Amino acid sequence: MVEPPIAGTEAETWLGSLDRQRATFAWKCSGLDAAGLNATVGASTMTLGGLLKHLALVEDQYFTVRLRGGDYPAVWESYDGDGWEWRSAADDSPEDLRALWEGAVARSREAVAAALAEGGVDQLTKWKSDSGAQPSLRRVLADLVEEYARHVGHADLIREGVDGLVGEDPPSP
Repeated sequence: MVEPPIAGTEAETWLGSLDRQRATFAWKCSGLDAAGLNATVGASTMTLGGLLKHLALVEDQYFTVRLRGGDYPAVWESYDGDGWEWRSAADDSPEDLRALWEGAVARSREAVAAALAEGGVDQLTKWKSDSGAQPSLRRVLADLVEEYARHVGHADLIREGVDGLVGEDPPSP
């Protein structure tokens, strides 16, 4: 089980919380074939495959583009907005979806480590909103913990519907 430190620094606590959400999400998406990743619950069209692709995009958007001021990686050249990642996930293999998400998480970890080497969580992103606001790294980390927590709840419901897997934390290695 991945746990944030009990008495870490602010950055360690945010990163530990984010990694806990990532680990739980990865567990909920693990071991499934294409049918499992494309399963839905009730009237929703949300799938675990769509969640993998969406969260990969969010990772790159917030850490690569907004925090560091970089360009979207080449994997997003087909992106056309308006929910594309949700719609197109069914066309991707489980291996490609997992690799896309894992690659985005690795890029995010590198971006955050580089940013923290330059300063603390108070530093501002390179990106500015349309109103000119520049969020801090602290705010970006809070936003990502919230984004994952929301979607881990979705993943819980979908995965339970696929094969009955339930639980709050992945098993310890």
